Amino acid sequence: MDMETITENQKVRSAKKIMELFGHINPKAPPEICPIRDVMALASDKWSMLIILHLGYFPVLRFNQLKRKVYGISNKVLSERLKFLEGDGYLERKVYAEVPIRVEYRLTDFGHSYLAKLLELTEWANKHTSRVMANRNDYRSA
Repeated sequence: MDMETITENQKVRSAKKIMELFGHINPKAPPEICPIRDVMALASDKWSMLIILHLGYFPVLRFNQLKRKVYGISNKVLSERLKFLEGDGYLERKVYAEVPIRVEYRLTDFGHSYLAKLLELTEWANKHTSRVMANRNDYRSA
């Protein structure tokens, strides 16, 4: 028996939560804009997740420090992600009037509340990576 099976109670609770979130939507006339998808799209893209995780570990980082830690991100994409995350309230940007100018980024309290949930998902992904890879291999070889 698989120790990772989901109990019937968990299935029922999940179904109730989904009904609470989406039960009011008419499937014949869905809304053009889904607020959940809108919020989750930014907060859960691969670059934003890495930025938030790094700012959760390092309380304050400058642009170039973030760029080094978020391996593979371009300056343009990092700049865009930081602006969107700041605009949505996940992080704050502090500019110091120095020469050269110094800009620091840190998570807001709101950003820390998201980080807590993101860590749960990250832990789950880390725990189940080998299972996902095995499932992919089985699927491809079938």
